[in-house]
Amino acid sequence: MREIILDTETTGLDPLRGDRLVEIGCVEIFNRMPTGQTFHRHINPERDMPAEAFAVHGLSSEFLAGKPLFAHVVEEFLEFIADAPLVIHNASFDIAFINAELDRIKRPPIARERLVDTLLLARRKHPGVSNRLDDLCSRYAIDNSRRTKHGALLDAELLAEVYIDLIGARQSQLILASEIRVSHNDGFGDAPRRQRPTPLAPRVTEADRAAHWDFVATLGDKPVWHDFFNAAR
Repeated sequence: MREIILDTETTGLDPLRGDRLVEIGCVEIFNRMPTGQTFHRHINPERDMPAEAFAVHGLSSEFLAGKPLFAHVVEEFLEFIADAPLVIHNASFDIAFINAELDRIKRPPIARERLVDTLLLARRKHPGVSNRLDDLCSRYAIDNSRRTKHGALLDAELLAEVYIDLIGARQSQLILASEIRVSHNDGFGDAPRRQRPTPLAPRVTEADRAAHWDFVATLGDKPVWHDFFNAAR
């Protein structure tokens, strides 16, 4: 199953009061494994950057002034996410900004039924404690040392790792990998070899056996074959 891990950065907290989207980062996972495919764009918000928001993500008005408008990247964005479920931390926040931008250019909104909110998942699994992205990274021993400021793509990459742990997919992968190693063990490791419940019928015929022993007779007085097959003759 294809899923998209998504994160955004904005100029503030409320799109209904004029705050705008300034960055989108997406990471593709397939069957709960990152594929390496990403989507990342900075967006010109067509307004100033409040100091409070700049302190969070470090994206200045000057930097964003030369970036494309949302209308210029929307086709790429929608093509990348396609119809996949969107995995977002505090999904209602990010989707409100994305849908506000879609509404400005007269495009249909993204349905909330597509959203998987990892904040809600984390609150169910870890009630009564903080479940910010940094907290979850610490809880699952995920290295977030690069996260000196918020960034949409970096946060989506970290969230992809958190999500895999949060839903138990990493443990399932480890169990599957262990089973595969056991089933393919070559006899030199510690893992036991799997045995068929009913052995396969031998394919060597009596004529084959007779031909083999005729050949062994040509090898001299003490061929090594006698050490293995005397009991079988």
